[in-house]
Amino acid sequence: MTRICKKCGFENQDDYDFCAKCGTPLVEGLQPNQVYVYKADQLQINKKAIVAAYIITIFLSWSGFVVGLISKQTNLAVFTFFGFFMPFYLVQSRHPTLRKHGLVMMMISLVGVGLSFYVMLH
Repeated sequence: MTRICKKCGFENQDDYDFCAKCGTPLVEGLQPNQVYVYKADQLQINKKAIVAAYIITIFLSWSGFVVGLISKQTNLAVFTFFGFFMPFYLVQSRHPTLRKHGLVMMMISLVGVGLSFYVMLH
C-alpha cells in the first residue's frame, strides 16, 4: 500500500510520514520540523580549517621524504599515502572553492609521495 500526497500526487511508501518529493505531511495533524536547505555556493568556508587541512596534508605526504632522508634504510615512505585522504575528501565537495583547495592539496601530496618513494628506493 502506498500513500499518495494530496499536494503533489507523489506515491510514497506506506511507512513515510512526509512526502518524499515535496515534504507535505501524509499523516493528519503531523507538523514538519523546520528544515534549512543551503546551496553549495552559499556556505561559508572556515579558513582556519583550510589551513589546518594544508598542514595535515603536507605533514602526512612529506613525512616519508623527511624520514627517508634521516634514516636511509627504512620503508616508512609507504605511510605517506595517508596524505591523500584530505585531498580526496575535498575534491568530492560540491563547493568550487573546496574542490580547488582539494586539487592543490592533491598536487602537494603527489610531489611528497613521489619524493618519498624516490628516497626509499634509492
